[in-house]
Amino acid sequence: MKPVAVYAGGRLGDYNFGASHPFGPARHEAFLDRFRQLGLDRKCHLAPPGMAQREVIESFHTHDYVQRVVDLSKTGTGYLDYGDTPAFPGVFEASARVVGTVLQAVDDLVNGKFRRAFVPIAGLHHARPDSAAGFCVFNDCGVAIQALRQRHAIQRLAYVDIDAHHGDGVFYAFEEDADLIFADMHEDGRFLYPGTGALEETGKGTAIGTKLNIPMPPGANDELFVKCWEQVESFVDKAAPEFILLQAGADSIAGDPITHMAYSSAAHRHAAERLSLLADRHASGRLLALGGGGYNLQNLAEGWCAVVESMGATVEGS
Repeated sequence: MKPVAVYAGGRLGDYNFGASHPFGPARHEAFLDRFRQLGLDRKCHLAPPGMAQREVIESFHTHDYVQRVVDLSKTGTGYLDYGDTPAFPGVFEASARVVGTVLQAVDDLVNGKFRRAFVPIAGLHHARPDSAAGFCVFNDCGVAIQALRQRHAIQRLAYVDIDAHHGDGVFYAFEEDADLIFADMHEDGRFLYPGTGALEETGKGTAIGTKLNIPMPPGANDELFVKCWEQVESFVDKAAPEFILLQAGADSIAGDPITHMAYSSAAHRHAAERLSLLADRHASGRLLALGGGGYNLQNLAEGWCAVVESMGATVEGS
């Protein structure tokens, strides 16, 4: 069996908000096209998407909010938040498919079927327990964290986020959770949605010191990324997590239409490579990368494929 699985194809790309929206329908295929061009389909196991049951989604989200998504999914009208995340016919099923695909990847990694995994349409890190936010309906990251604990009894987890936007939906849901190691490099919230993730936000209560937020200046390049990454790597290494999640948003690559960062895909390659090595050291190799944001199609295709390539290269070199 090939050591790296990519969960894509089928109807995973149904999670989109139409051609006029930044999170449009072309993102999924742009990745798959580049994935095949690079021959990664011959090096990775291509796995189909899954589907999450409602009760699993409600391990993170409130019953009332999930019901609202179900209701608006039938009418296909209105917004699921204040105006960024429109409803569309079948939005509940499309969102549940994202969650279910991530959960299938979690199960396969924990059960030893694969060593690393990547899901392109996933990493919806803004959704809150009781609402959508920032193009994110259900927070698959949060549901995955709950599943790792409740289904697999894995408590000590690391969540690392290099999306240009702060992973606020994950951060605040687990702000007082000392067993979730959280490290997030994002464009400074003074310049970009959601405006959170200050350096001083390090967790609350017994979890103080288990969260690391690194606001990056607009125009931050690969050199600055690698310099700041050393702090992230040391932070995760010291925590010795049993499972690592990477939100690999490509909207931090230069030329994204809604952010102001200047990385290349080399930053994503570096992050995935270094986290793969940490996963081998502490987590039996278990690294799950999620696509996250990215609204320049070439950028997301290159960035996500760099993540997949790095995960495979580290397995081959181990």
